[in-house]
Amino acid sequence: DASRCPSDTLLFEDELEKASNALLARAWSPGWSNANKALTTFINGPLIEYSKNRRKADSATTSLLSPHLHFGELSVKKVFHLVRIKQVLWANEGNKAGEESVNLFLKSIGLREYSRYISFNHPYSHERPLLGHLKFFPWVVNEGYFKAWRQGRTGYPLVDAGMRELWATGWLHDRIRVVVSSFFVKVLQLPWRWGMKYFWDTLLDADLESDALGWQYISGSLPDGREIDRIDNPQFEGYKFDPNGEYVRRWLPELARLPTEWIHHPWNAPESVLQAAGIELGSNYPLPIVGIDAAKTRLLEALSEMWQQEAASRAAMENGTEEGLGDSSESVPAAFPQDMQMEETHEPVRNNPLPVARRYQDQMVPSITSSLLRVEEEETSSDLRHSAEESSRAEVPVTANAQQNVGVTLNERMLQTTNRNAQTQYNTTMELRNVAEDSAVESSSGTRRERDGGVVPVWSPPASSYSEQFV
Repeated sequence: DASRCPSDTLLFEDELEKASNALLARAWSPGWSNANKALTTFINGPLIEYSKNRRKADSATTSLLSPHLHFGELSVKKVFHLVRIKQVLWANEGNKAGEESVNLFLKSIGLREYSRYISFNHPYSHERPLLGHLKFFPWVVNEGYFKAWRQGRTGYPLVDAGMRELWATGWLHDRIRVVVSSFFVKVLQLPWRWGMKYFWDTLLDADLESDALGWQYISGSLPDGREIDRIDNPQFEGYKFDPNGEYVRRWLPELARLPTEWIHHPWNAPESVLQAAGIELGSNYPLPIVGIDAAKTRLLEALSEMWQQEAASRAAMENGTEEGLGDSSESVPAAFPQDMQMEETHEPVRNNPLPVARRYQDQMVPSITSSLLRVEEEETSSDLRHSAEESSRAEVPVTANAQQNVGVTLNERMLQTTNRNAQTQYNTTMELRNVAEDSAVESSSGTRRERDGGVVPVWSPPASSYSEQFV
């Protein structure tokens, strides 16, 4: 009885997980009842101003429903229909802002379902780009960059605040997710699969299909994704999504005393301002890990190298000398760092071979005759054909005695055929009775058993296109 076992002895969490789980417990209330409360609160509150406030980094402007959707505490259909009901009410009242907010929110729900479509039709979308030329992009394999990004020590306040919120709460505003992932791919030029894997490990609403779609979009791997040569400056993004610096001050207390004028680019602040705010760049807060201008130059160089390799691969393919360049359809992705290895199955489910052996339970409608009886019927039919062929050879009688002998022979064979048919009908009746008894015994018992001789009823389609039980 599990109720008699103290929960402390079950070891649901180790010592290393307790601190992180305590932070998550303060931020989230799981369960279907809490999920319904969250949905009702969002529909009756932030939804009406969703179109206006969705760009703010503050989490209070979003629905916070993604973890509940991920764990099945809410269904997409329920969210869709309740929000549509609210939209109809606002439409009758002439509330245009509310209608626009609902359209934007339902668009985000639709993108979640669109990610399922992409993953179904492109099963490898979580591990390689959908645009073939991006397999030649020279990603920077730098674990130091990766560690600084994870710990929120890049020197860019909006990026660092987002990464610290992710670790503390297991959640990020969708705009902040775009900022940190774009910085990861475009500025640091780290392999996007590393970032997707870290999101999978830390997000409460981690979703393979949605995360793969998002990272493919940011890295320019989708036909309709962001331009691969586009770099978003975290400084400008900070004043767009966090104009007053409240979000940065909440998650970066070392910058809390810095004026709003410099909150998103402290490296440009005068020394007197930094001293007054108690900030020593490079000590209690890092300098930018990579300059934006240097990142743009390096990105252009990487793109030039990518196009050169892609052109060389195409030329080698046309000349038939592609083997010297390696695999043309696949490229080996950058390996994950040792501290975050991912177990992957490269063989998709749809390519697994179908089982050859079939069970009795797999057959929907057993046929009237078994395969063994069909063999006997074929032997009987072949005997009849053989007899008919032999009888047809006596076409021109020579004497009366020969004609009489042929008649006697035909009478004997017809008698033998009659006896064989009677015996076959008897055997068929007995065999069907045995099959019915075996089927009844097998269906009444919950275990499987094999018949002697391996005789399994074979499914045969009915004569009509529908079943008689629906007539």
